Amino acid sequence: MIDRMCEVKICDYDCERWFAKNKGCCGRALMFEQEEELTPGDGGAERWVNGIWIIKKLGEEYSSGNCHKMIGSRSTMLLLSVGILAAFMVVEAEDPYIYLTWVVTYGTIAPVGKPQQGILINGLFPGPRLDCTTNNNVIINVINKIDQPFLLTWNGIKNRKSSWQDGTLGTNCPIPPGRSFTYHLQVKDQIGTFMYFPSTQMHKASGGFGGINIYSRARIPVPYAKPAGDFHLLLGDWYKAGHKALQRTLDSGRKLAFPDGLLINGKNEGIKFTGDPGKTYMIRLSNVGLSTSINFRIQGHKMKLVEMGGSHTIQTTYDSLDIHVGQSLAVLVTLNQQARDYFIVASSRFTSNVLTSTGYLRYSNSNVRASGALPAGPRATDVTWSVKQARSFRSNLTASAARPNPQGTYHYGTKKIAKTIQLSNSEAKINGRLRYAINGMSYVNPSTPLKLADWFNIPGVFNLQTFNKRRATAPARLATPVIGALLHDFVEIILTNTENTIQSWYLAGNDFWVVGYGPLKWTPAQRKHYNLVDAPLSYTIQVYPKSWTAILLPLDNKGMWNLRSQIWPRRYLGQELYVRVWNNQKSLYTEYDIPKNALLCGKARGKHV
Repeated sequence: MIDRMCEVKICDYDCERWFAKNKGCCGRALMFEQEEELTPGDGGAERWVNGIWIIKKLGEEYSSGNCHKMIGSRSTMLLLSVGILAAFMVVEAEDPYIYLTWVVTYGTIAPVGKPQQGILINGLFPGPRLDCTTNNNVIINVINKIDQPFLLTWNGIKNRKSSWQDGTLGTNCPIPPGRSFTYHLQVKDQIGTFMYFPSTQMHKASGGFGGINIYSRARIPVPYAKPAGDFHLLLGDWYKAGHKALQRTLDSGRKLAFPDGLLINGKNEGIKFTGDPGKTYMIRLSNVGLSTSINFRIQGHKMKLVEMGGSHTIQTTYDSLDIHVGQSLAVLVTLNQQARDYFIVASSRFTSNVLTSTGYLRYSNSNVRASGALPAGPRATDVTWSVKQARSFRSNLTASAARPNPQGTYHYGTKKIAKTIQLSNSEAKINGRLRYAINGMSYVNPSTPLKLADWFNIPGVFNLQTFNKRRATAPARLATPVIGALLHDFVEIILTNTENTIQSWYLAGNDFWVVGYGPLKWTPAQRKHYNLVDAPLSYTIQVYPKSWTAILLPLDNKGMWNLRSQIWPRRYLGQELYVRVWNNQKSLYTEYDIPKNALLCGKARGKHV
């Protein structure tokens, strides 16, 4: 029996920390045989998730990573010596690791018929789906091979104690062309449906996005039977013009034209999903678009909502669902109709011209094509319908969260509000050009990321008093607003939309309870109408035209967190700010130190990490 692990290729320091001392180790070996390349094993000892070999030991999962070059060919033998097992024992308190390398390039795509330049990840449009389990450590080495600085952000991933990994220009220096950066994400105490996409410039308009699925740990029950399969549908509006052309339009002070189409997983039409009759499937929906709310429906089938914004919901059945920009949710669909193909439809909401994308749900035992009229959704301009649906969403208080405790164990309705923040979006002209603002301040990214400036005490980058002293009625101006808040403050945020278009807001690093919607102007008297019992938990929320939305949240995640419009042209032109959640305690219990691999730029260049 071979008793050595040979030719281990180390690709990053985390991998090296585990394996470097064991490259020449001897001792009794445990062997797992990979029967086929990139296919599941047959003994349950190992499984493949997006090409990553996950090895199970004593009921827990430890990732072998994809950075090890093992001896062998089609029937590769993975040899884990006693020494390596000892290395695992040293880190047994840690959670499993998954290692990925993503190469960002340009490539030709044709999602609406016309060939155009797209942004690909590992040659894929959309990018690869990221599957992981609660508490996994996900190490992603992103190599930038396009001609502009680039970042990915992880929409809805909290990155607890580590805003260093958020991937926005307020927290990270962008990855220069030809360089790489390794993100270290831990999906701590999270389950559900999420997405990633580029946060830099208008790159999102050309691709670079994909789905993230966080599965519950085996010992944590979910409030539904295990589905027979799992599909993640990325919905979004699309332009034939590339990201550079769209950015030039915005830089010139003009608005973008109406989108050219809607996509489902990178296609305007013809996408197919196949399932077996009588079985129930999970369909995850994410709106990765730039600016358009979307209604989704399946011909002849009901959808049971089970998760939204990373939280289990009361299981209500719907014929169609609105998904606003930046939002994700999951439904269960049972194939209980006559065997044939059925139309899948995504259509634009709150637009005078209606965009539509179609696909097919196919029963595996039939080759009968879909027929009949497309299933009807709500009237495109009907806001009341959407408000009514949004108010029907409720948290499932008896379901386990990502931990054994039920979701309802935190009684948010009894907490004392430490601070109320009122935010109002607006369209403005500054220096003769179109801008968007929050409380009259249109955000400008400094050359030094805010988080680096804060960590290194670099003066002149931002001022916490800029926002506090600003009157909401003051004329719009360019600024770098940062809201200061104390760690563990329980905060009320009122999002007010005085415009005629729907808004979508996102707060990084935190979840919040959506406790109320209302028309016109918010007043303190509206609090008596809040849902203080089972409001839905989310990280992205819509604000309807001429309306307000109220959210409550505990600021339990120390760091610098982006609060932005998910309507990407608005965010690009200034509708964003940052929230600095802070205490004076320097401790790894509240915040991790700056990563050793942090990219430095601006006034932070040359600083020691």
